[in-house]
Amino acid sequence: MKGIVFTEFLELVEDKFGLEMVDYIISNSNLESNGVYTSVGTYKFSEMLQLLQHLSAKTDISIDDLLLVYAEHFFSVLEDSYPGLLATYSDPIDMLASIENHIHVEVRKIYPDAELPTFEVLEKTDDSLIMIYKSSRAMHHFGLGLMNKTFEHFNSTATIQLEKIKPDGTEVKFLINRN
Repeated sequence: MKGIVFTEFLELVEDKFGLEMVDYIISNSNLESNGVYTSVGTYKFSEMLQLLQHLSAKTDISIDDLLLVYAEHFFSVLEDSYPGLLATYSDPIDMLASIENHIHVEVRKIYPDAELPTFEVLEKTDDSLIMIYKSSRAMHHFGLGLMNKTFEHFNSTATIQLEKIKPDGTEVKFLINRN
């Protein structure tokens, strides 16, 4: 997992819960990196999972809800860091439909060893999109948060439903309908 995901996560934790919470989740986790991350480094997903588990236990906020909030924070990082990528699109459904064939292609140019989820478009209309998310990391709520912020970015709203295809969340169907 790319280091920017870790550095931004810890920044969010500090902003929302304070530096003491950052220290707590790092010191209570068994991290190969010792909790020292650079944005360009690569780290094991198990480290992110431990940080999320400790934060969830300490705050009584579910991991899914933490991922949702984190994704909303991370979208602002993308807006600030890659405004040209977002400017390519004028519609949120078009942008979401292009995750696999455009956005992830651009991400791989910046981070060639990034392990990204896959998004398969099953059906697309002007006002709806059905996609299948696949990832061994089961971070579909991170994807949901990014999708929510995508609609917000375009001053639009949508109803987004998740249907777990696999019980462990490694394969999820997103049903997106513009309001």
